[in-house]
Amino acid sequence: MAGKICFGIDVGGTTIKCGMFRTDGTVLDKWEIPTRTENGGEQILPDIAAAVHGRIQVNGFEEKQITGIGIGIPGPVRAGKVPVAVNLHWGEKDVAKELEALTGFPVRVANDANAAALGEMWKGAGEGRKNVIMITLGTGVGCGVIINEQIVEGANGAGGEVGHMHVSDDLDEPCNCGNKGCLEQFCSATGIARLARVSLAEHPETESVLRDGKPDAKAVFDAYKEGDALAESVVREFADLLGTALSSVAVVTDPEVIVIGGGVSKAGEVLTDIVGRYYRQKVFSSCAGTPVVLAKLGNDAGIYGAARMVI
Repeated sequence: MAGKICFGIDVGGTTIKCGMFRTDGTVLDKWEIPTRTENGGEQILPDIAAAVHGRIQVNGFEEKQITGIGIGIPGPVRAGKVPVAVNLHWGEKDVAKELEALTGFPVRVANDANAAALGEMWKGAGEGRKNVIMITLGTGVGCGVIINEQIVEGANGAGGEVGHMHVSDDLDEPCNCGNKGCLEQFCSATGIARLARVSLAEHPETESVLRDGKPDAKAVFDAYKEGDALAESVVREFADLLGTALSSVAVVTDPEVIVIGGGVSKAGEVLTDIVGRYYRQKVFSSCAGTPVVLAKLGNDAGIYGAARMVI
């Protein structure tokens, strides 16, 4: 039958994750291809088009069965256009128009964090809800905001850039965005490691397992679980900042659930427990019951969300 198959594409700086779905969310195929960023990333969209057509043939489908392609991009997106995607070596690019010309299928485009949030809303930790915030804690801090099942892009494609919310006046080191004191500088994996280094230096008298080697985010949470006092102070500072930031986002968006994903979320429920505690202390009373939960889809959230955009 026609109109029953779609593709979800999640473009990263190293690899492009691809998924073929039935429109009920059933995954038919998943695979990856390399992200060829040389020469201004000129081969990225042609490679995606070739991958899509190849899988249609391999799986024995007809082109009339394809509803479209959704694609998540690591950069701001507005109306299918990307003003810049640094990790892909792209300047301004009309992704939807170019990929439609290459494939012959309708194309929807979103920021990758927004696509991941949509995926978690559809088939992950936010399933059954229509209003979801997803915060992704990795090398940076990403965020997607879904209101009434729709991605919030904003006027410039910067909707949901919570990682660049200003949270401190006490940091002289610039963020990757050029500003100082961004949430990302404290609550990303690299930010947690920085907090640990600062705490170790400021409290030389305090014994801690974090003094052995370089303290990364995993080491901080592992030590926290074991009752390490210095790790506990680091985690509390992190959770206070993140919980406060989420309380500010919640009072604007009033979500049904807040989902935490990314590499830091591998710490497990101790993460959502303490962030949720600080969130509830700071948030407006009407939003205090919003659960803070772990993401479920892992690295597949982006392809699920991208597929959902075309259904």
